[in-house]
Amino acid sequence: QVQLEDSGGGLVQPGGSLRLSCAASGMILRRSTMGWYRQAPGKQRELVAAITTGGQTNYKDSVKGRFTISRDNAKNTVYLQMNSLKPEDTAVYYCNTHPSLTVYWGQGTQVTVSS
Repeated sequence: QVQLEDSGGGLVQPGGSLRLSCAASGMILRRSTMGWYRQAPGKQRELVAAITTGGQTNYKDSVKGRFTISRDNAKNTVYLQMNSLKPEDTAVYYCNTHPSLTVYWGQGTQVTVSS
């Protein structure tokens, strides 16, 4: 019954911005630490940002200062604001709890950074 719907991806030029959204249903988002993950072709899925129930955040070093994770508990939604995007950010992005739960993976949203 839990569903996490990833959206907001697209094609952007290097230096551009995107805001990803993760809308949760069947769960109370504020009760869990949430994370944004990404998987690039030929690479393992990796955690890029996380936010605790108390609002504390943590980021992969390569995205610090460029990405911001946030949550809107009233909307049961987690966001990832991505600025100054680089080609190496190209990947499918997913939200999930942290630690992740296999049954929570959604379809992901494609982010492509290219000129």
